[in-house]
Amino acid sequence: MPGALPYDHLFKLLLIGDAGVGKSSMLLRFTDDSFDDHIQSTIGVDFKVKHMEVDDKRIKMTVWDTAGQERFRTLTSSYYRGAQGVVMVYDVTRRDSFENLAQWLREVQLYTPNNGEGVVKLLVGNKIDLDRRVPREEAEAWARANGMLFLEASAKTKLGIRQCFMEVVQKIMDDPDLLTNTAPGRPKMVLKQRESRGSGGARGSNGNYDYEEESDSCC
Repeated sequence: MPGALPYDHLFKLLLIGDAGVGKSSMLLRFTDDSFDDHIQSTIGVDFKVKHMEVDDKRIKMTVWDTAGQERFRTLTSSYYRGAQGVVMVYDVTRRDSFENLAQWLREVQLYTPNNGEGVVKLLVGNKIDLDRRVPREEAEAWARANGMLFLEASAKTKLGIRQCFMEVVQKIMDDPDLLTNTAPGRPKMVLKQRESRGSGGARGSNGNYDYEEESDSCC
């Protein structure tokens, strides 16, 4: 059909967690199947797009990689808007990154619908190729107690990475309420390029962006 969009649903997923837990590496492994030992910390917010087919539906995913540093907390809060899924990441080798999860969960509850119940939430323990400091059983119990899915993964070896994202996508597909505004033509948040004003705003491959609501296409 002329003018038909190349997807059936547009999903927005967020990656959150402390700095250095491997969020950017997970995203790079999932979208580009690559790994960089010297990847730089995210400044503000970055995003990548991934196309896939699930249950005979064409899915376009925008995956947002948020900075974990405290100085970017006010910057990233607006990016929860319109998200269907949140992937919360900790480093299995860093006890502090696990202990800080409660703070990240409070943020999710503050900025997403129904006190955090309006999004799919997945907890991921990254870097399982290294010596762990956080037992799997403890993390899994914490996730269960807070209504979250749980998986472990390694961006370096790519073990479990695709499963993490596919788990969230499948849960979104199974929830009619989450699918409400994901079809082409529905009102959704889009990115509009703006003049650079220094740090602040989502940075894609072409510069700085602002949110703006439109009714046709996105990203």
